[in-house]
Amino acid sequence: MSEKKAVFFCSASKDINPKYNQAARECVRAACLAGYGIVSGGSFRGTMGSVCDTARELGAPNYGVMPEFMKGLEYEGLTELRWAPTMSIRKEMMREGVCFAVALPGGIGTMDEFFETLVLAKLGKFHGRIAVLNLDGFYEPLRALLNHFVETGMLEPKDAALVSFADTPEELAKLF
Repeated sequence: MSEKKAVFFCSASKDINPKYNQAARECVRAACLAGYGIVSGGSFRGTMGSVCDTARELGAPNYGVMPEFMKGLEYEGLTELRWAPTMSIRKEMMREGVCFAVALPGGIGTMDEFFETLVLAKLGKFHGRIAVLNLDGFYEPLRALLNHFVETGMLEPKDAALVSFADTPEELAKLF
């Protein structure tokens, strides 16, 4: 039987509100307690570091995938670290064997990972679940954008429904 894995798309910025890192810890804790191995960008910085710290503290499998040009930013203590030649290949590698993708509050890199995953789900090439942590309304603009796409015929309602919005780590925990 293969291990179930959840990938967490998140920020590597060290300059964000600590509440986002705390929420990330709670979400990763819930995933680990539900039996998931954790996949992330593999950096020690920002929310990525919080994701890795939590998985390691709980003894969960902790996988990182980093682009080769980011050598020196890797988290020490990963179960496995894989190097990717490009950011595009990195995203593919992050999704390998994953059955759940979670977008935590993050920036343009997080959105790049989220949207590519959603497109692949829409096309039947990613078969896992997709969720976003909408902590304090962080992703309300994203929800509005997806609704706008539906209202203008740019996205089918069934495809918008591929994304679950959770307003708290506790709501997200119920999805695992």
